[in-house]
Amino acid sequence: MSISDVIPQVRVLIADDSTVMRTALVRMLESSPIIRVCGTARNGVEAVQKTKILQPDVVTMDVDMPVLDGIQALKQIMRESPCPVVMVSSLTLEGAKVTLDALEAGAFDYLPKEDLCHEAGALQLRYDLVEKIEAAARSPLALRKKPFHALTLGFVDNGLLNRSHVVPKLVVLGTSTGGPKALQEILPELPGDLPVGILVVQHMPPGFTAAFAKRLNGLCKLSVREARHGEMVEAGTVYVAPAGQHTTIFNNGLHQPTLSLSDLPSETVHKPSVDVTMLSAADLFGEYTLGIILTGMGCDGLEGMTAIRDAGGITIGQNEATCAVYGMPRACADRGILQKVLPLSQIPQQILLALRYRACQ
Repeated sequence: MSISDVIPQVRVLIADDSTVMRTALVRMLESSPIIRVCGTARNGVEAVQKTKILQPDVVTMDVDMPVLDGIQALKQIMRESPCPVVMVSSLTLEGAKVTLDALEAGAFDYLPKEDLCHEAGALQLRYDLVEKIEAAARSPLALRKKPFHALTLGFVDNGLLNRSHVVPKLVVLGTSTGGPKALQEILPELPGDLPVGILVVQHMPPGFTAAFAKRLNGLCKLSVREARHGEMVEAGTVYVAPAGQHTTIFNNGLHQPTLSLSDLPSETVHKPSVDVTMLSAADLFGEYTLGIILTGMGCDGLEGMTAIRDAGGITIGQNEATCAVYGMPRACADRGILQKVLPLSQIPQQILLALRYRACQ
């Protein structure tokens, strides 16, 4: 089923203080047969007002605008007339903290507006922008505004994993759109004395993952940091795969699990790739691997989660009702490789059950 069969038309409000950028965004979005720009705004105040009046399906929001900046406008929209907001700004690439603030405030996703003067950059931006707008229009927040569109809640399994399963020695989480919020709900719920290490692969542009790891570290009992080449994986530590490189795991000369950062393979759509990390984890740990696939567009992680399942490891997926985008988990669910499909709130408990964790007295 195509998106046009589910949502006939996606109405978008564009908020940007640059006339040139507003014109470019209108042209890019209306290249899609299902997207219509229903209005534009020159500053944050106009964006808030027009969101109330026009009731768009999705808003694109610049960060650096006069009168009221994009972050404050986003917060007001989420309070007064909630709808999916995609941040589109050069600041989202230069200031990772600004983007993380926007995601924390409720933004659906973000996109850097760079290289518009170069044809290749403009084409890539158009492709990414249309893809994210269409995904935003399928998100639970957008569909709640359209009562005539049924939202499939997905299968929720409250049962326990097979207690006869071996105890995992490594946890690998893969995610994309909606991942920062999902990870901030999962990881702070885990204890600091967790008996295994955790690898996190979150699709982000270069320069973002270090700031994201720092933010998570301030929220978690676990130690969280951006992964470094050659470091050994330790229990109670979360390693966030750096953007722009693949993260894999191997045994060093002392038979200790060690991280490796590399540009290879070069042909992957995403770097870091969930598949690349999970494949290496399945190869090294086999049945002692716990793989978790969370919200995100596309199917990155399908190959890796399949390898974990085939090796005898545990596979868990986030359910549709709690995903910002039910893409990556759906790809795994449709192939029948998930042993558990759970709402986000139940995933921390399931990790502890799988590890047979008992708090130290």
